[in-house]
Amino acid sequence: MQHEWMIDVLNDLRAFSYNHKLLKLAEQLDDAILIAASEMAPLDEHAGMPLTHGQGFGNHHRSAEAG
Repeated sequence: MQHEWMIDVLNDLRAFSYNHKLLKLAEQLDDAILIAASEMAPLDEHAGMPLTHGQGFGNHHRSAEAG
């Protein structure tokens, strides 16, 4: 997994938060880990493939629920 380091950093932050009784933050970091893993999976599947129209940085649009 090319982006595994990001998950490792989030795990470290979650562990620190939990150990210091920052339980709401630890819970949010749990969610962030799940979101990051789910969003990175397609990136890792296509690693090394050329970008097509609509892929890459700056081409992501916020969803309607983001406000």
